[in-house]
Amino acid sequence: MVLPLAFVLDWIIGDPAWLYQRRRWSVPHPIVLIGRLASWTEKRLNSGAGTVVNGLLGWLLVVGVAYGAGWLIQTLCQALPFGVIPLTLMASTFLAYNSLALFVGQVAAGLGQGLDAGRVAVSHIVGRDPHDLDESGVARAGIESLAENFSDGVIAPLFWLALGGLPALVAYKAINTLDSMWGYRSDRYERFGKAAARLDDAANWLPARLSALILVVACMISRRANALEAFHAVRRDARKHNSPNAGWPEAAMAGGLGLLLAGPRQYSGSMVDAPYIGARAGRADLTSEDIGRALQLYRICGFVTLGLCVGVAILQGALRGDFFFFFL
Repeated sequence: MVLPLAFVLDWIIGDPAWLYQRRRWSVPHPIVLIGRLASWTEKRLNSGAGTVVNGLLGWLLVVGVAYGAGWLIQTLCQALPFGVIPLTLMASTFLAYNSLALFVGQVAAGLGQGLDAGRVAVSHIVGRDPHDLDESGVARAGIESLAENFSDGVIAPLFWLALGGLPALVAYKAINTLDSMWGYRSDRYERFGKAAARLDDAANWLPARLSALILVVACMISRRANALEAFHAVRRDARKHNSPNAGWPEAAMAGGLGLLLAGPRQYSGSMVDAPYIGARAGRADLTSEDIGRALQLYRICGFVTLGLCVGVAILQGALRGDFFFFFL
């Protein structure tokens, strides 16, 4: 029951900004707390040339604390008469369906105002400096972020929530946060962050492929997308990406929309050669209108995902013998 309710709550409301604003009476977002724990752990275990073992120990500490906190909250909620309400609220805070659509929509709106505004908007959702991006590069970055984060920010959290309840969901978000904070190829994190990067890849392996499947199904429903091309793009290009997971949803979205993602691009003034991902005869010159088309497909993915959540919740209820209580 929590699974579809948490997704619907995030879809409609998203994160309550008033609750997490920096005021005296506000509370820190759970992801912020995980980040603080990760920073505290890294400062004590990584001297700047930390070993792989130290990184693994730090990973176990942060993820273990996150799992334990999730287990404690779930146990307390289950002991309450209407504990499903706070449990659903807590689970929804770890989903990003609403916020992802909002931020990517701002990129499209920014490009509509001009290139500089588009660069500012996309800087909030990508890790690289957008200064060298032209209009097509900004649009491409926005669509790539939408596809990749559909997997990391929506499907993967729901997958782990369905598999192991709130403890597994919070642990997954800790894994994802550690990768974003420690998973760099730099002198400080090359060895220390190796475990965080590899274990994040493992945690996202199945959700990334499920995300691609959902995108293909959404293309079947959409009148403006090509499901067959999306399927072929996944088979042909998903493994071309330098990430073992990101290429799957990116290839599905690009193929379905007749676009080309990834490809050669500039990083800090130097050109990086990379293969294109997407439709066989796709278009690499992208605009804000293409972001709008990607967001339309993303919304259809939301309905497909909701249907899956309801189906999983009914199946779980039937296996527990409380099928009818799902509807109460």
